[in-house]
Amino acid sequence: MTARSRSIVSRQTGPHEDLARRVARALAHPLRKPLAEHTREAFAGASDWLGRRGGGPLILDAGCGVGLSTRRLAGRFPDASVIGVDRSADRLSRDHGRLPDNALLVRADLVDFWRLALDADWRPAGHYLLYPNPYPKAAHLKMRWQGHPVLPVMLALGGRLELRSNWRIYVEEFALAVTQATGVPASAEPFVPGETCLTPFEQKYHASGQALWRLVVELPHDPGLVPAG
Repeated sequence: MTARSRSIVSRQTGPHEDLARRVARALAHPLRKPLAEHTREAFAGASDWLGRRGGGPLILDAGCGVGLSTRRLAGRFPDASVIGVDRSADRLSRDHGRLPDNALLVRADLVDFWRLALDADWRPAGHYLLYPNPYPKAAHLKMRWQGHPVLPVMLALGGRLELRSNWRIYVEEFALAVTQATGVPASAEPFVPGETCLTPFEQKYHASGQALWRLVVELPHDPGLVPAG
C-alpha cells in the first residue's frame, strides 16, 4: 500500500489542560448510562463461547473494526481466546478470511461491554486499543477514551494493556490518565510495526511514513477503581 494518508491536525500542542480534571471526575462519579439490551445479549453470547473454550488466556481487541486485528492476534496467540468488539455491523461483516477457531467477533457498545466484563469478573491477559478515533479537536476530549467516564472500568479489567496511535498526543494523554488513575507509571514510545501490521490503519499510516506511537502497561485487576453507584 503506497497511498498517502493524512496526518492528524489539531490545535493542541500537548496533553489537554482539562485531562486531569476529567480523569478525577471519572474516578469520583459512577457512569450511569443504561446498558443497551443488544450489548447484554452480545455479551451473554460471548460469555457462552468463552465458557465452551474451557479456559486459557483471554485477549480483548477493543474497537476491532473489520476484525483483521482479531484474526492476527488469534494467530499470534493460538492458546488464547481472542474477542474482537466493535459497534459497527458493517465493519464486522467485511470479508477478511476465515475467522480462527480461537477468535470471536462481537457487535456491541464497548462502554457497556467493558462494564459487563468487569461485573462478570473477566480478567483479560491482553487488552488492545488499536488506532482509536483520536477526536483531535480540543473540545472533544470527553470523546477520547482517556477523557471518557468509562476509563476506570477499562483500566480496572487489568492485564497487559496496549494502545497504538499515529497521534503522539493521544498516547501521551492516555499515559497520564493511566498513571493518575492507577498509580502505575506509563509512557508513550515510538513504535515501528513488524512485517505484518495488525490493522488496516496501521498498514496505511506506516506505508505513508507517519510516525506511530504506543503505550504498553501491565495493570492489576482492580474493580475498586470504579466509583460505587
